Formats: sequence, structure tokens, C-alpha cells
Amino acid sequence: MKIIIIGAGPAGLMCATTARSMGADTIIIEKNEKPGKKLYITGKGRCNVTNQCDIQSFLSNVISNSKFMMSSLNNFDSYDTIDFVQDRGVPLKVERGNRVFPSSDKSSDIIKALLRDAGDIHYNETALEILVDQNKVVGVRTDVREYVADAVVIATGGLSYKATGSTGDGYKFASSLGHDIVPIRPGLVPMLSNDEWVKGIRGLSLKNVKATFVSNNLEITSEFGEMLFTDRGLSGPIILTMSSRVNNIKFVNAKVLIDLKPALDFEQLNARILRDFDEAKNKDFANSLKNLLPSSLIPIVVAQSGISAYRKVNSITKEEREKLISVLKGLIVNIKSLDDINFAIITAGGVDTKQINPKTMQSKIVDGLYFAGEVIDVDALTGGFNIQIALSTGKSAGEWAVRNYEK
Repeated sequence: MKIIIIGAGPAGLMCATTARSMGADTIIIEKNEKPGKKLYITGKGRCNVTNQCDIQSFLSNVISNSKFMMSSLNNFDSYDTIDFVQDRGVPLKVERGNRVFPSSDKSSDIIKALLRDAGDIHYNETALEILVDQNKVVGVRTDVREYVADAVVIATGGLSYKATGSTGDGYKFASSLGHDIVPIRPGLVPMLSNDEWVKGIRGLSLKNVKATFVSNNLEITSEFGEMLFTDRGLSGPIILTMSSRVNNIKFVNAKVLIDLKPALDFEQLNARILRDFDEAKNKDFANSLKNLLPSSLIPIVVAQSGISAYRKVNSITKEEREKLISVLKGLIVNIKSLDDINFAIITAGGVDTKQINPKTMQSKIVDGLYFAGEVIDVDALTGGFNIQIALSTGKSAGEWAVRNYEK
């Protein structure tokens, strides 16, 4: 049988490898000049290829349509990925949070492992149309030629990082063939703020803080860990995670409240500040905070507390001290919006999972049409989960394209 796969990312490469191992003739159509262009830059060029955890833990990190992933993960999970890559001569290592990386810290090694058995790839060629006759796939038309096919797999990726070739082609193909597209949204993306003071502390990283996203006076979600101030707003692991949890709501007076001292409750923090104030009773207020906060953050906390920076510590009232504590437990960063999808690590939204068989990845609308990877409306948190989703769905699509043909 003949399978045409559109896209040479992790989903497409795994799909081709699987189908070829079962005797299928495959061709991958890739509009870029090389494969896995987005994979090269993931994990800051190190490629966090999967997450070493059990399936239930994995699914708890999937934001959209986790149940849809159960069959493909049971068929090919993170441990299978580890075996697959290492069997192809690429040693792996496990880091914090069960994140799995190549021991070399080179994403190119993961690409080589995925390429080894992927077969024929036509680079610098753009798919233009999926050909269908009597509601069955019969081929693909590209800017070079027409191909006859018994099955076609759309593995084109999403819309994030357009420079890597993720320009939404798969959504157009799916839509033209009757599939619904769940609105596209940025996932794992920085947040933008209009607060001028944020620019002044760009580059400041905070560890072991708690951030809470608030919109329309409602607390939506909270995360604990590390974050970063940028010249445009907020980024870092906990901000990216929160972005994927709030990308489907309307922002109304949105803000992030940062608990700078989450290990201390109100009373404990009050006792800590009283000790600091006692040691600095004759100093200016701003100078009394040097042991409590990063220096660049002190003017911000002072401003939000409403206490003059030059006020002598011994004149600060109990009410003012309580206001200071409330700022330390909830520093306000006003949020304008999420950043543009082109700066997102992953695309949320995509081809509606209700119209895809979760076991086979075959379309429920067009016979012989399959989907794999980011083009599907499934997205997850950082930590190797999204690449694993691409590999698992690619594996299922390749396997069942062959099995269904042979029936």
C-alpha cells in the first residue's frame, strides 16, 4: 500500500517508521529543507523528548482532551519512546521532573534516531490539496506533482513558531474535508503586561514563588516554582503553565499575584518583618528590606505598599506593616494578554477530536485520512509531554493506516 504523510516532524517521522516496518510504501512531503525543524529548537536545543512517568501521571499533564490520548499512549508510551531512541544508538538521561533528554544535549541526535527508518522524504515540496473520490482519500497534489495514495496522514504541526514551517496548513486541509477546527490559541506562552516597572526589572528570575492568575476578580489558577520578568511581561515555567490553563477565557482586569514568600503564612511573615524592623529601626523603610527581597524588586514592593521609601522604620504603623505583608503575599502584575501564538511553545486548539478515532487516528468523516501530532486539538504542559503526544499519535496513525488497508 502507499501512504503519503504531510510533515516531517516527530509525528510524521514516527508514522512513516511504523508504517514501513509493516511493509507499507511511504513518502513524507516536507516543505522545509530539512526534517524536524521545530524539534531542533525544543528544550533550548536539547530536545526534551518525553517524560518518564506512568500513563495516569502523563494524562494529568494533558490540558485538552486527555481521554482522547489514552489509546495511543497505551499503544506507545514514554518508556517505549525511551527504548525506541536508545535502540537507535542515542543514550538518554532523566533530569528534574522526569524530563528525558539525549545524553549529548543535542536535539540533532533525536532527529537522527527518528530519521533512521523513516524512508523517503521529499524536501522543499509543499502539499496543496488532499485528493478525495467518493469520500475516500486517493492522493495528494503538491506544487511539484500529484501522488496516488491509499492513505494520507496530516502531521503538519500547529501555528506556533511559524519560521519552522508551522503555518496552519493542516487546519486548511482538515476544514476543506469537512472537519471542525477548535479555535486556535497559544499554549505555553509568555504573558504581556503594560506595567512600566516590569521592563525595569527584566531578566530578574524568582524561584520558589507562588503565582496566581486572577480575572474578573476570580482566582483562576495558581502555580508554584520559577518565573521570569521580561521587557514585555512575565515568562518562566509557572507562567507558561498558567497560560495554557487560561488561554480559553476572556481576560477582564487580569492580573498575576505573586506570593514572594509562600513558605511563610501571614503571622510568620509578620514575625520575620518585625525582627528585620527591630534591627533597622533607625533606617529608611526601603533599606530595611534588603535581607528580604532582591534589590531590584524593593522599589516595586515599596511603591505597592504605599509607604514612603524614606520613612523611618520606627514610625511605621501596624496597619502599614500589614499592607506591606499583603504586597509580599500578592505583588500585583497587571496582564494585558497572552503573547502572540508565534512565541508559544505549543498550539492549543486544532482538529476536533470528536471527529477522529482515538485508537486509529483515522478521520470519522473521510476514509483513509489520518491525523497525528500538534494539528489535533490536544496539548499538554512542559516536560516532554507534547513531543510524546506527537510520537504516540504518529505511531497509531502509521500502524492503523496499514491495518485498516489490509482488512
